[in-house]
Amino acid sequence: MTDPIGRRDAIGAMSALALALGCDAPQRPVMATSTRQPTIYLPHGGGPCFFMEWTMGPPDTWQRMGEWLGSIDASLPETPRALLVVSAHWEAPVATVLEPTRPRLLFDYSGFPPHTYELEWPAPAAPAVAERVRALLGQASIATATETERGWDHGVFVPLKLTYPEANVPTVQLSLVRGLDPAAHLAIGRALAPLRDEGVLIVGSGMSYHNMRRFMTSAALEDSRTFDAWLTETASAPDRAARLERWADAPAGRASHPREEHLLPLMVCAGAAEGDRGAVAFSDEVMNAKVSALRFG
Repeated sequence: MTDPIGRRDAIGAMSALALALGCDAPQRPVMATSTRQPTIYLPHGGGPCFFMEWTMGPPDTWQRMGEWLGSIDASLPETPRALLVVSAHWEAPVATVLEPTRPRLLFDYSGFPPHTYELEWPAPAAPAVAERVRALLGQASIATATETERGWDHGVFVPLKLTYPEANVPTVQLSLVRGLDPAAHLAIGRALAPLRDEGVLIVGSGMSYHNMRRFMTSAALEDSRTFDAWLTETASAPDRAARLERWADAPAGRASHPREEHLLPLMVCAGAAEGDRGAVAFSDEVMNAKVSALRFG
């Protein structure tokens, strides 16, 4: 059943109070809801780009992306009970669930203004959802582990600080698996699909173009447009999974991703929405490269 607005507000207030008092925030139970959440593969920008004066290009370089990130919740069937985030910035030997006793931020970027290392996003952890994630992966014979010390990296807190600035939605982070096998990450997504009917929004955080050496060059614009066209077509293709498994053979695929960690969160999102149509949810050209977000379901 969909939460009445008053109940959502009450949970948010209770969470905020618990955080202020240094207590664990109350957890929303994992249960079936009346609506199915989509899955979203989003671009998380460049470091803390949304929270600083941008000097490596036009000052509004990241403005449109930031505005779109801020509009995500309004586009959903309802505010999620929890977020499950797969970030490009965490790889582990097996699928690893971050279960911090007290969530903190991992400022895994360098060379940015001092204030960007003081950002806050105190969203509560979601132990019940973390347990459910491990159970679902286990049922699919996918090896898992837990991590308690690591903080949420900037692939989590930078975009979601715009989507949920009040940090009132319980959050779980799941690692990529070393080796970055697209088929393995599609399988992880398939295993996690039931979460969508339990009020959990599955978010893949990366960049659809991520060739750091070519940003702001003519080659970046040509390659990113070519690969983006392939991604757009692939999102709604009936053989989507097979195409994604062979992404490196796509036009400008490897040129757009010399290393694929920023693309792999897409595989989890696509796998969790197998059978659902995908489409571009946002697109822009930043630093002379086309970058898109994809939504499934």
